[in-house]
Amino acid sequence: MSDLEPIITMVEDIGWDARLAKRTQGMKSSVIRDLLKVAMQPDMISFAGGLPAPEFFPIREFEEACRHVLQHEGQVALQYGPSEGYAPLKQFLAEKMSKYGILVELDNILITNGSQQGLDLIGKVFVDPDACVICSRPTYLGALQAWNAYQARYCTIPLDDEGMCIDELPAILDADHGHRFVYVRPNFHNPAGITLPLERRERLVEIARQYDLVIIEDDPYGELRYEGEDVTPIFRLAPERTLYLSTFSKTLAPGIRLAWIVAPKPIIAKLVQAKQGADLHTGTFVQMVANDICQRGFLRQHVKRLCEIYHQRRDAMLDALAEHMPGEVSWPHPQGGLFLWVRTSDRINTRDFLEKATAAKVAFVPGFAFYPGDSGGLHSMRLNFSYAKEEVINEGIYRLGVAMKEELV
Repeated sequence: MSDLEPIITMVEDIGWDARLAKRTQGMKSSVIRDLLKVAMQPDMISFAGGLPAPEFFPIREFEEACRHVLQHEGQVALQYGPSEGYAPLKQFLAEKMSKYGILVELDNILITNGSQQGLDLIGKVFVDPDACVICSRPTYLGALQAWNAYQARYCTIPLDDEGMCIDELPAILDADHGHRFVYVRPNFHNPAGITLPLERRERLVEIARQYDLVIIEDDPYGELRYEGEDVTPIFRLAPERTLYLSTFSKTLAPGIRLAWIVAPKPIIAKLVQAKQGADLHTGTFVQMVANDICQRGFLRQHVKRLCEIYHQRRDAMLDALAEHMPGEVSWPHPQGGLFLWVRTSDRINTRDFLEKATAAKVAFVPGFAFYPGDSGGLHSMRLNFSYAKEEVINEGIYRLGVAMKEELV
């Protein structure tokens, strides 16, 4: 084996860049994934990842479900399955979503390997090179990563404290006829934490119908509401032109990589074809395990418990920010989700400030990561409050505040 190592090293690079597809030039490593390497240091307090609290993962329930599935349906669970997904799980999802007014049949649902695969499949089906994707400014980094691979072009709309400024959408549609869809995270936006009110959702649907526009409604955090009332999903308002995405990552566990897309049947059929070329189907075993857990009635109480814990952690971060941050810093008050969006003084460039923060053993995601083309966000940062306990949150915000005050001197 040792005799081969020099040969392997010698032929590692044969000029790979020239051999790759042109679309790979738009692929970049995720700032968040790179930051997580730093955040894994044992003495680092991390607000960087969108991580659920691991101490509340339902490990016992997964053990019981795995045992039950293998004992009673093992031959089915370990076999290939339909690309569309495991029918009993889809039935559970259809019933679950009906609570929010999303009324669909099983053929309207596709099970995916996490919402990230859903975004990738949407890119594969909808996005041609230089096609215009309309999104907020800032927007979800994972969506940008998914669609950069298909050479998307971004037309952006600013956010205020009530979400995407929908009234700016017609000007974009009038000026650019190459649009494919508008991408919206209406509930507890990542990274901004804000929720799009019903009036703006209705206005979005009105504009979408006027311009024959497709809407992508990405809703991974909708169940994690800590105050206020649920807002009508966009899909309910415009089911004929909306694709709705959600996931088990924030309620059961992210490691199972289990999510779903709801869409009109002709689009589901095309997404299924795209998925078949990617992975044939989402793992049968993990779908059956998740379904077993859900059918036992566990999920509702588990989400309720998570909401209580995350509510406390959100409040702990809001209190710590108010106590430790300099006066120039501001932030909205999210009603749910996992994130706070912090706006700093114009004298602080958060891309550069990150180095000083990590030296103080606290990590965050600088705002520029959420802007297409690095076109903004230099005076903002995203903080996650779900992962750390209250006392750790207070210490981390204290460190961040000290470092920021020193930067402003």
